[in-house]
Amino acid sequence: MDRQTRNLFALLLVVIVAVTGGAALLLSDTSIVDPDGPPAVTTVEGVVVAVESAGLTDVRGFTLRTEAGETIEFRLGELENAVEFPPSHLAAHQVDAYPVRVWYRMEGEERFAVRLEDGDG
Repeated sequence: MDRQTRNLFALLLVVIVAVTGGAALLLSDTSIVDPDGPPAVTTVEGVVVAVESAGLTDVRGFTLRTEAGETIEFRLGELENAVEFPPSHLAAHQVDAYPVRVWYRMEGEERFAVRLEDGDG
């Protein structure tokens, strides 16, 4: 292979890599995945300070303390992600003080958690 052919091949390779890389940057979705909750849902994050349960399989509610020091009580109904974050996992979060993110909706004066996740802490 002569020098001119080798230089043309190298230039072509650089152009292909540049075009592919540019397309990947332009077409990729770099947003942080945050699940969309149902309408009228609010999100809060904090540390679990109390869990109301009649055993590991019967968690009825919990209390969260936000970073601002506010304590908020939640009731538990059916969670949309109970397999990924079982309600019994709240007790572990209470022990280790690792934050929890809660998506909830208001029903009268009560807050009902609809989704739970590990927080950013």
